[in-house]
Amino acid sequence: MIYQQLINGLMLGASYALIAIGYTLIFGVLKLLYFAHGEVFMVGAFVGLYLVILGGANIYVALLGAMIACAMLGVIAVYVSVRPVAKNRPLAPLISTIGLTIVLQNLAVYIFGGQQVGFPETVKQELYNFGPITVSSVQIFILAIATTLMVVLWLFIEHTKMGRAIRATAENHETAALLGVNVNRVVLITFMIGSGIAGVAGVLDGIKNSGISPFIGLGAAVKGLIVMLLGGLGNVPGAMVAGLLLGMIEILSAAYIGTTERDFFSFMILILILLYRPTGLFGTRMTEER
Repeated sequence: MIYQQLINGLMLGASYALIAIGYTLIFGVLKLLYFAHGEVFMVGAFVGLYLVILGGANIYVALLGAMIACAMLGVIAVYVSVRPVAKNRPLAPLISTIGLTIVLQNLAVYIFGGQQVGFPETVKQELYNFGPITVSSVQIFILAIATTLMVVLWLFIEHTKMGRAIRATAENHETAALLGVNVNRVVLITFMIGSGIAGVAGVLDGIKNSGISPFIGLGAAVKGLIVMLLGGLGNVPGAMVAGLLLGMIEILSAAYIGTTERDFFSFMILILILLYRPTGLFGTRMTEER
């Protein structure tokens, strides 16, 4: 029984990890809590849905379309809510991203309506038995896509020139600029990567829950924030592991204690982290490098 719950927790945690990665990348580069990230997740889910319903696209095209659309939305967010805001006022960028959250959510309600919309079956449902464990084709698909994205992102950050530029910018903007890094370009690419991954996470969430609504962004944003704090601010591998960890904790608490306590444990973890381990389980990126 516990092994079955761990598999279910991995699937849930993979979605959390994808959301948190975007949070972590953007915070690492700009030291900004990008509250509109949850709404980008929601937009990605709707883009994937309508590509399937209206365009007749398969799930891979829907994932790619959601990634591209949300990456472009990340570019718009930079020019609308980040660059025009005065940097000498610490709360100004935060407030502007909250404003963007409200705008995106209300636009989604106006365009798509305020009701939950069913997500069509895009992955053929099959069950596979491995001893006492039953795994569905949907679970395998979600885990495979999420794991692939996380591995590719980690390789990109650790082993490419742009990845080194992102890490240098996260350490210090001025020093990175002196070393020849185009900081504005790095910020733009970081938003594109984080937002694109959030779009994929939105589509995967629609597949998992068989439905989406314009209000799914808030819950995703909160869980992503918890995962980011649990893994360590600016620590991308930490966010990946922490997402899987939180997913398993939530599923195990729901299975053995009660579904009503599931969110309670998530917020209890958040409080304990803030009180006793503010750098997260794996430490911040900056702390590790120093």
